Amino acid sequence: MIRRDVGEERAVEAVSALHRATVAPVDETLALEAADLSLAHGLAMADSLVYATARRFGATLVTGDADFEGLPDTVVVR
Repeated sequence: MIRRDVGEERAVEAVSALHRATVAPVDETLALEAADLSLAHGLAMADSLVYATARRFGATLVTGDADFEGLPDTVVVR
């Protein structure tokens, strides 16, 4: 389906990127941390899960979502 929508080359690039990705399961500890972050920073639960996951992996979160503005270890691009 993706091959039809964007072409063979772009489809191969997308599949290649997926193989380099890390899939992070949402366990109880991560969910509780996300809930705490949601309350502390006024984030939507989905946003707090993204932020908690980035923190768990020691990653800088790079996003275009202004809701993350001013949070530690985040870069908001526009």
